[in-house]
Amino acid sequence: MEYRRCGRSGVLLPAISLGFWHNFGSVTPEEQSRAIVRAAFDAGVTHFDLANNYGPCPGAAEERLGKFLHDDFSAYRDELFIATKAAYDMWDGPYGSWASRKHLVASLNQSLRRLRLDYVDLFYCHRYDPYTPLEETLQALVDIVRCGKALYIGLSRWPMDAAQKGYNYLKNHNVPCLIYQGRYNLFDRAPQEEGIIDAAADNGVGFISFSPLAQGLLTDRYLNGIPADSRMINDPRFLHTDMLTENVHNRIRRLNALAGQRGEPLSSMALGWILHNPRVTSVLVGASSPDQLHKNLAAIKSPSFSDEECRMIDEILNS
Repeated sequence: MEYRRCGRSGVLLPAISLGFWHNFGSVTPEEQSRAIVRAAFDAGVTHFDLANNYGPCPGAAEERLGKFLHDDFSAYRDELFIATKAAYDMWDGPYGSWASRKHLVASLNQSLRRLRLDYVDLFYCHRYDPYTPLEETLQALVDIVRCGKALYIGLSRWPMDAAQKGYNYLKNHNVPCLIYQGRYNLFDRAPQEEGIIDAAADNGVGFISFSPLAQGLLTDRYLNGIPADSRMINDPRFLHTDMLTENVHNRIRRLNALAGQRGEPLSSMALGWILHNPRVTSVLVGASSPDQLHKNLAAIKSPSFSDEECRMIDEILNS
């Protein structure tokens, strides 16, 4: 495993980290989830990324990892870097969402109980809240660190202006932001184009990419259409059939051909393209099996990109 320094901090994160958004909730057999987590740790993946509402159902992923931490990893707690989040919809009522002090503190307390931990290594504000005063949100994050319930703070999916204010506030209160989490892949280059990655680096903040494979589009899964057992068919909450347009399908085929010329699968090239950016700390991958996880981990050995290959990728994506 390759480890990368997270911004201007003492933290080293694996180049590829394990995300718990899918495949760790109540609909997945427990032993299947356990095998993935064990395989990840054995391969040097020390960073596990969760949120209060990951499942399904909400809270299920944290409960499951909490059981694994107790049963399998209690001796290795200090070798793990565990993150969770709050601010998206978690429970009904006026305090179950957004980024008020009430929600952030209550949600983290619930997460710690599910995870069976005294603290998490990293706590994110999962989204920017336009309704709550920014100072209330940020001071709550500062106080969460000061009371020992989290070691570091992260921001996820905040617009750049708000993120910059967050970086300044947290730094001025001696709790500097550790990392920014954003959706970043070959099909969604907004964090690069909008300057979010560069702004994070300029402020000494790391960057971690979620959905680096565009939820499976940037793999060989949909090369020949939509499989009957695919997530697009069976769990269309976030990946819909109308997203696989003819133009997108053509881009996937052309990218796959380029990956073949490089001697690697499309998924490895897609992950390698993100990691080729020296300002990216880590990418978050999901996995439905240890075998799929190991295929994603192969991206660590993805060869560097020539200027011609970068030009070809830009041509494909802009077509």
